Amino acid sequence: MNIIELSGVTKTFGSVVAVDDLSLKVPKGSIYGFIGPNGSGKTTSIRMIMKIMYPDKGQLLINGHEHDSQRLRNVGYLPEDRGLYKKMKLGDLLLFHGELNEGKDLKKWIDYWLDRLDLMEYKEKKVETLSKGMKQKLQFIATILHQPELIILDEPFSGLDPINADLLKDVILELQKKGTTIIFSTHDMSMAEKMCDYIFMIYQGKKVLDGTLTDIQGQYGNDTLQIQSEMGISALEGIAGIEKVNDFGKLQEVRVSSGSDPQQILIELLKKTRISRFEITKPSLNDIFIRIASPERKEAHHE
Repeated sequence: MNIIELSGVTKTFGSVVAVDDLSLKVPKGSIYGFIGPNGSGKTTSIRMIMKIMYPDKGQLLINGHEHDSQRLRNVGYLPEDRGLYKKMKLGDLLLFHGELNEGKDLKKWIDYWLDRLDLMEYKEKKVETLSKGMKQKLQFIATILHQPELIILDEPFSGLDPINADLLKDVILELQKKGTTIIFSTHDMSMAEKMCDYIFMIYQGKKVLDGTLTDIQGQYGNDTLQIQSEMGISALEGIAGIEKVNDFGKLQEVRVSSGSDPQQILIELLKKTRISRFEITKPSLNDIFIRIASPERKEAHHE
């Protein structure tokens, strides 16, 4: 069963179409990733789901019904632009948020989550004493404290160091195992690849990708090489059959031209340098994102 269904949803701001005829289904219990460039319509879509904005046309259902304020009590929302009452103590702030959402056993859950996210020692301290990363974890606790069945996270990993990003990732996966549906938007393609059951990409207001990573990669075929050599990117100069190179320094991700033979590229490389890695693979989500949203494509689109 789908927990969220959007059908033909459109939102305009003056002459700008922010979301254009969007249809989307989010299965219950899934982790659904929203990706897209800045200004593509991700946050507008999320705000319409949260009833912060209303679509100009189209239908939006939660659990098969038009969503209302009562149903939204069963949703947790972490916005990209976060705000906290700086002068409040952490424990008091969480109790306030929990009561707003009619949460139960709040004191027990406040202590559990403060301990789980390494904030218990700050429970009696004011919010203004926290670092940026700590504030983000606190906001996350406020989002999930009332045990919603649907959690929507707008850039939840932004600004977190690797340790806290890993901790937040573990908590999200724990919540999914308990049946919670999670939607999160992100610019971290690696995190989306590893965590999401489904990935949705919006570009210039329109849906351009929607499905599992395997389905999405299958649309592009095995046209990517991952290469490591002693000469690095310079070894690829002058070799036929290479359409584009994404240079990561020690590793080059190479897009092969249509009809070209990767084995021939390998033969030419071996004439120049010693190869430590040569792998034929599907394009990464990062590469697919760039193919869709690169400046070159945008220029071609407007020609």
